[in-house]
Amino acid sequence: MSEMRLQKLLSECGIASRRKAEEMIIQRKVKVNGHLASLGDKANIRKDVITVDGKRIALPERMLYIMLNKPRGYVTTMNDEKGRKCVADLMVDAGVRVFPVGRLDRDSEGLLILTNDGEFANAIIHPAKHIPKVYRVTLRPAPTDEQMQMFREGILLEGEKRKTAPADIVIIFGEKADGLRSERVVAEIVLYEGRNRQIRRMFESIKIEVARLRRVAIGNVKLGMLPPGKWRELEPREVQSLRSAALGPAAEIKPRAAARGEERRHGVHRPRR
Repeated sequence: MSEMRLQKLLSECGIASRRKAEEMIIQRKVKVNGHLASLGDKANIRKDVITVDGKRIALPERMLYIMLNKPRGYVTTMNDEKGRKCVADLMVDAGVRVFPVGRLDRDSEGLLILTNDGEFANAIIHPAKHIPKVYRVTLRPAPTDEQMQMFREGILLEGEKRKTAPADIVIIFGEKADGLRSERVVAEIVLYEGRNRQIRRMFESIKIEVARLRRVAIGNVKLGMLPPGKWRELEPREVQSLRSAALGPAAEIKPRAAARGEERRHGVHRPRR
């Protein structure tokens, strides 16, 4: 591995995403050869001594790709300074340090991917990739047809300069035989971008409350029957599916991930197929 910018290096080593790594550098948590690092600094993991909070970092022995069913009440971080429950509490038996790929807010639940593969993580969350993410959302009151069309076409959120990207929405529960809707409905929503608290903010802007929000799929990878609070390793075909969606069909699973002789599963027993 050649010399590279510190935030990319920390990401490649599975310490944090690039954005979080930048925050660590700004917070003076990172040193290179005993000297405090600055944004823009470069280093070589094979030649330089790089520490985060006093602990020396190294390349991961193997790449790990995990699916977690995040429950409500957990923040999407591996260390919370406010002492709140965080997803790291659910990953103590992973055996390898990982970090979240993207976010689910504290009150949201469902599919969250974690990894120590910085290149993979950055590819998945890159705004230009438009990997579809599927959500089941409980709404009240039920949106009108006009409001649903606004949602599909994009909404200009407060404090932003451009509308949200076109999205899909369909009512899957709460539609009556006569075409009327119950006061409370469940909708399936597909987003192709990932702004902060996007679904909640979109519905807030049209005066609709999001009572529950659960992510059920990212690309072709589905949450399935994984219980809340449990996790499992992604299967190689699932990793390949996400990698292909982000990097194109020619992308391949990294050798360290593909060469595993056996699949480990933690936190949940999977039935034989």
